[in-house]
Amino acid sequence: MDKETLIMHPGRYWHQLADGRIQCDLCPRDCRLQEGQRGACFVRMREGNTMVLTTYGRSSGFCIDPIEKKPLNHFYPGSSVLSFGTAGCNLACKFCQNWDISKSREMDRLQDQASPAGIAATARSLDVKSVAFTYNDPVIFAEYAMDTADACHAVGIKTVAVTAGYIHAQPRAEFFAKMDATNVDLKAFTDEFYFKLTGAHLAPVLETLEYIVKETRTWLEITTLLIPGHNDSEAEIRAAAEWMMGHLGPDVPLHFSAFHPDYRMPDVPATPADTLVRARRVAMETGLHYVYTGNVHDQEGDTTFCPGCGSALIVRDWYQILSYHLTPEGHCPHCGHPIAGHFEAKPGSFGRKRIPLRIGA
Repeated sequence: MDKETLIMHPGRYWHQLADGRIQCDLCPRDCRLQEGQRGACFVRMREGNTMVLTTYGRSSGFCIDPIEKKPLNHFYPGSSVLSFGTAGCNLACKFCQNWDISKSREMDRLQDQASPAGIAATARSLDVKSVAFTYNDPVIFAEYAMDTADACHAVGIKTVAVTAGYIHAQPRAEFFAKMDATNVDLKAFTDEFYFKLTGAHLAPVLETLEYIVKETRTWLEITTLLIPGHNDSEAEIRAAAEWMMGHLGPDVPLHFSAFHPDYRMPDVPATPADTLVRARRVAMETGLHYVYTGNVHDQEGDTTFCPGCGSALIVRDWYQILSYHLTPEGHCPHCGHPIAGHFEAKPGSFGRKRIPLRIGA
């Protein structure tokens, strides 16, 4: 696979308009492009009478992470995951915690080149459980992610998407059909927040969440970054949790993570730990079974408890598993209650390590 093929790969989701422009049909932004123009994500571009993905086969870097860092607490706990991203994003979050990658307009920063088959072969040789499309939103490099997912599945490697879930119905179905697990960022629970702080809308994200639960076999967990004064009120947290109960059920894990001042919101204070603890309590009061805290040291908020008898089943300290008490079938050994997720008889032992690596094409 030569460099030109890697950089200018045909896009799958677009159509020609009567006025001569082409419209990208990947996400609800519906970008309409003249020759040479790029979409809002910056990486999908019109070239002639077609759409191309300019970052196919090019990565901002590869790293082996603990699966809990995605965060996924119910998808083979303790296992390792080969993580990578590209550049760009189809949201415009003013609070982006990974803005140097997701907001990048410098394509020459993408120095690592790797084909889908090369990534799958590397994952197998490293004996990781899964490959994660992360760091920036894989929706915008859907063709690359899906081809890599096919290559991974062919050699027995699971796939994970970390995404904001801002995607149209047809590509949504094709994309999540190839993902074994996903963590979706639910940025907030008001359309006002989405419009003012991300340049997007809430409804398509809620549609994605329902679709994943009701129409796919993809394991779902949800993360909300709590930003002081913007989406951390008790009323909003309760409303989001009640929506999850009513539309997704009690077994979808919810993670509340801490904001730190960055990008275009440097004057907003970091999220206090007690805000996350309070949010967890509120969400659990609505009936959600698995609610976690992130980016803070909170062993209780890291622990998986049995919804049946309250026993501590998976005790974590940051990304380290301290104790693991599940039957081989994934049930509580004390009361027999099934624990939602994907588990093995013994947890992985990858721990807190983070191992950067390079992959050749």
